[in-house]
Amino acid sequence: MTASLCIWRRMIMPDLVRVHRYQSLPEQGPKVLFFSGGSALNKISRIFKQYSHHSVHLVTPFDSGGSSARLRAEFDMPAVGDLRSRLMALADETVMGQPQVYELFTHRLAQDAVSQVLKGQLQQLVTGDHPLIENIPNPMKSLIQTQLAVMQSHIQDDFDLRGASIGNLIMAGGYLNNQQQLDPIVFLFSRLVKTLGEVKTTLDASLHLGVELNNGEVVLGQHQITGKEVDVLSSPIKRMWLNQGLREVNPTNQHIADDRKEAIENADLICYPPGSFYSSLLANLLPEGVGRAICNNPNPKVYLPNLGTDPEQQGLSLMERIARLVLMVTADAKGKGRYTALNYVLLDDEYDYGEIDSELLLYLRVEIIKTPLIGEKKDRYDEERVTQALLSFV
Repeated sequence: MTASLCIWRRMIMPDLVRVHRYQSLPEQGPKVLFFSGGSALNKISRIFKQYSHHSVHLVTPFDSGGSSARLRAEFDMPAVGDLRSRLMALADETVMGQPQVYELFTHRLAQDAVSQVLKGQLQQLVTGDHPLIENIPNPMKSLIQTQLAVMQSHIQDDFDLRGASIGNLIMAGGYLNNQQQLDPIVFLFSRLVKTLGEVKTTLDASLHLGVELNNGEVVLGQHQITGKEVDVLSSPIKRMWLNQGLREVNPTNQHIADDRKEAIENADLICYPPGSFYSSLLANLLPEGVGRAICNNPNPKVYLPNLGTDPEQQGLSLMERIARLVLMVTADAKGKGRYTALNYVLLDDEYDYGEIDSELLLYLRVEIIKTPLIGEKKDRYDEERVTQALLSFV
């Protein structure tokens, strides 16, 4: 029988000696787990991989807007856009052909082209004659062609390709080619582009987000919540759940797979990073088992709040966001976790995040740590500073 021990040490912020050690040997870097959807963390990820090749990224598959919406409606599949973008952010940029692969995966078909032109471009990609794919070396090229051919064979004649992400089309083909499962194709592409970290969906399931607002209104679909594709919500969000479909309220849930559970419980550091507060961050905490796994991990958990205005967190102060985050995690743990949901809130030392309630933080057993995190651009975090601060915890 093994015993679990907690070892305390004096923390320096930022700990440049520790950071330099990780940068010298990133293949031995710590397992830092990020609960992240959306693109907010991609720039930080591209810096973070220089210090550790063992970061874990659990990404929400619940997006329902943009070109992802068309793929989800056509194939009843999870959203793949965030998976694709995080895979490319963590890809080893020294691998042969990587610039061409990155360009292909991030390219979107023209928004204003006619259907026949777009279908012709897709056919060129399938045959390997399109300029974006012809210089990609094998076996990556042939693998991409196979997934695109599968996707092409499944779409209806009236499928709208305008503005479609080629990377999303490739991932969709892989999903269809692997018994409607994302994990195999994500694993395969991770190996081929030599991803310096691990990327997975929190759930490999085709579910959507539902929210109830303070005014009693119910809204279904991530794209209806973010305030980016449609108008900002008429009232603050009261609660959120996973929903089966977008037509009617049908709450559901699933338990996370064992490998996700183990990744959360064994992480050296858990980070709740910037991003849309509900649809990117809290959505990752909804599946059954996530909160309990977090509370079974004795290592530090850090919340890095958003800067600027996030339409989803209207009406929520920093203290209220902290409380909601902790509540969502502990609600799943049901008092059976041995450790807390959150240990630290990491803040820039000059940015005004609003009022700090010391009594609430003491009750929640959460500490505030302030350090320079913002660079020349005052509206966003400096990726290098954030990376160094996070690594100073482990």
